[in-house]
Amino acid sequence: MGLRLDVCGLSRSVFSDLDACLECEVDMVHTFIPTSDVQRIHTIKKSREEVLDMAIRAVEHIKDHGVKCMFSPMDATRTDFDYLLQISKAVQEAGCDFINIPDTVGVFVPSAMKAFIADIKKDITIPIDVHCHNDFGLAVANSLAAVEGGGMQVQVTINGLGERAGNADLAETVMSLHSIYGAKTNIKTEYLVETARMVERYTGVRIPPTMPIVGDNAFAHESGIHTHGVLTRTDTFEPGIMTPEMVGHKRRIVMGKHAGRHAVIKTLKDAGLEPDNDQLNEIMSRMKDISNKGKSITDSDLFAITEAIIGKVKKSERPIDLIEVSVMTGNIITPTASVKAMVRGEEKVGASIGVGPVDAALNAVQSIINGQRTMKLRDFKIEAISGGSDALAEVIIGVEDDKGRIMTARAANEDIVMASVEALVTAMNRILMMK
Repeated sequence: MGLRLDVCGLSRSVFSDLDACLECEVDMVHTFIPTSDVQRIHTIKKSREEVLDMAIRAVEHIKDHGVKCMFSPMDATRTDFDYLLQISKAVQEAGCDFINIPDTVGVFVPSAMKAFIADIKKDITIPIDVHCHNDFGLAVANSLAAVEGGGMQVQVTINGLGERAGNADLAETVMSLHSIYGAKTNIKTEYLVETARMVERYTGVRIPPTMPIVGDNAFAHESGIHTHGVLTRTDTFEPGIMTPEMVGHKRRIVMGKHAGRHAVIKTLKDAGLEPDNDQLNEIMSRMKDISNKGKSITDSDLFAITEAIIGKVKKSERPIDLIEVSVMTGNIITPTASVKAMVRGEEKVGASIGVGPVDAALNAVQSIINGQRTMKLRDFKIEAISGGSDALAEVIIGVEDDKGRIMTARAANEDIVMASVEALVTAMNRILMMK
């Protein structure tokens, strides 16, 4: 594949397992054996002397085949320290290339890990590698502390995958080393997000939105003061030493009830939409109404809302100003709708039936302008902008008058009936304003 890497086989300190790895022609064999009393006694039922002998023989067997060797005293952080040093020195003398220190059940804290590695390093000259579990959410912190203590290698997994609560995460560890510590690795950080999402697809294990570095919200901003700051200068509410571009991510301005005007204006302007101040107020109001119902607002939702509002006739100029819409429907009753609106300054009420709630509502709206101009529905199109049962619906309606002129209008609302009525009223208003 042209990759600069060593393929490593993981094996118990048992000859049959070691040989299975060697037969695969791996570049390195990582062999391990429990060394803590709790694991040694209750899992492999061996004495300390037996474990020491098995470890030495395993390392010698690997090196006799001319392959790199890594050795792990499993559950090292719960192993008697003198015994841990004894076995580490013994495998080093047997030719081991790397000593791996695993925090197998994730019980260390960073300050202890740093001191632990530093103490081991006093007696061990070969590179020290660490393998940290995340049972208390400390895997990355412990891995970084191990580096501070003199560790030369860190074992990580993509998206922190692993048994129980997982292992130290690749992206978090690498970006901390690069951006905070100023250390360098061979990792091409601009592919971190792409790689994380690929693993997400293959494993089916979802990346939480709030996961550092690669989560959807890692560089997302909604709160007004945050978005204003980030749009002015990105490091106001981002680390600065790490940007979304460095990891293959994108900065997102999230639309929601906390989104500020600056964020909305910037997002709309980038899309070529420039509402006036009154229209912007209505857009902000609509966004807050939708967000208060528990729905997330996507950029597509925002654009649909904006286009519908920009396309509306100004309130002061509307021949029809809708006040109220009521719809009754069901499987054993005829869909019926009633509407109340101001029509050229006069309150009008209309009601009608239809083949469904939308049809009934549209018929009722048309009924309140009888005699002013004959109109008929020419086109009707509806689509969900975003997924889910609470998706925002966008309705596009075409209305034709008695002179054959067609006016098209659109509306967006989480209620399909309301979106349909709003689009129809907008189209009718435009026709009524035509001479």
